Amino acid sequence: MDTGTATADHTINTPEELEQVLGAAHPKILSKHTDFTTPAIRDFISQARFFVLATSDADGNCDCSPRGDITPRALFHGDRTLVIPDRPGNRRADSYRNILSNPHVGVLFVVPGIDEVVRLNGRAHLTVDPGLLAEMAIDGKPATLGVVVEIDEVYAHCARAVLRSRMWEAETWPEPSTVPSIREMAAEQHAVSAGDDPRSRQEEYRKYLY
Repeated sequence: MDTGTATADHTINTPEELEQVLGAAHPKILSKHTDFTTPAIRDFISQARFFVLATSDADGNCDCSPRGDITPRALFHGDRTLVIPDRPGNRRADSYRNILSNPHVGVLFVVPGIDEVVRLNGRAHLTVDPGLLAEMAIDGKPATLGVVVEIDEVYAHCARAVLRSRMWEAETWPEPSTVPSIREMAAEQHAVSAGDDPRSRQEEYRKYLY
């Protein structure tokens, strides 16, 4: 038997079985979210240069997409609505196609050097309102579109995952030349040549961020 493959008799199938493994969450943990943001949460998100947007289509097929700006440009309209900007990309638009068929989204906000993160879940729609896009401009270039999220729940998440990863400790980072480049990975996936110096990370997109 392949010891690296999970067998059916070890599969968790019910919430009760899951709780037997993990234990029960403290009531304060289960109730820590709110359906509105506070000044502190809005301040944290306003300093989050990087976030991940999670979506799924009508059939439940999931996607998560990294986003970031050196100067964060998320907008709050009151304490229950967040608008996040889109920037030029590869035009696959997986997240946005998903939102068109299933509005439920999750967002994970990360502030460089801070171990805690903020999680936000809600229902989204897309907008090309010129005023909103101009408010989220960087270098004089408006956002491509806006993702308007009506907040269902938001809460701060503890630091354990970041602490375990030692993500902000530069001495633990791998040497960049040992990490496969996007060109090398794509070439391997599609069985084509990566060309010369596949690890150079000189992809053209690096010149055009906005």
